[in-house]
Amino acid sequence: MAEEALIVIDMQNDFCPGGALAVDGGDEIVPGINRLIQTSDHVVLTQDWHPAGHSSFASSHPGKSPFETVTMPYGEQKLWPDHCIQGNPGADFHPQLEWTKAELVVRKGFRTAIDSYSAFFENDHTTPTGLGGYLRERGIRRLTIAGLATDFCVAYSALDAVEQGFAVTVRLEACRGIDLAGSMAEMIGRMRGAGVTLA
Repeated sequence: MAEEALIVIDMQNDFCPGGALAVDGGDEIVPGINRLIQTSDHVVLTQDWHPAGHSSFASSHPGKSPFETVTMPYGEQKLWPDHCIQGNPGADFHPQLEWTKAELVVRKGFRTAIDSYSAFFENDHTTPTGLGGYLRERGIRRLTIAGLATDFCVAYSALDAVEQGFAVTVRLEACRGIDLAGSMAEMIGRMRGAGVTLA
């Protein structure tokens, strides 16, 4: 369908087993995502793309450890291990991902002072990536979202997409989550409450 697009979130080496911020079973969903890509008319990928020394890295905050929280000018920020650094192999798409059909790759998290979970906005929820305008200009109204991680970048992308007026389906079988302190249950509840179809 011309007005539907598949958004594949952050299928990168650092989020797969062996990577710097590995999601359990992150590589298991690659075949399913490849099937979704093959059957989709329009495909967009996101790519976490951090400069070295990014403000979301625990290593940028002396005395802090990964998964602790700090307060940034835009609000609470979870700290992460250094990951998806621009030009490093960890930032590359998973080698088995058949992504060449993608019409657009949206890079996010490249501003040193602010993190970006969503495909649509930085974590201040006001700085846009431009994806919403791109999709609207192309007449795309319905989105299917898959990728990593369910409870962070997938969920925030889905919530922002609904707020932007898109009809959104998240293919849970083609996602995997991190689940920090109940974050999976919380974000699945938030997506369901916002009207996201969980398939």
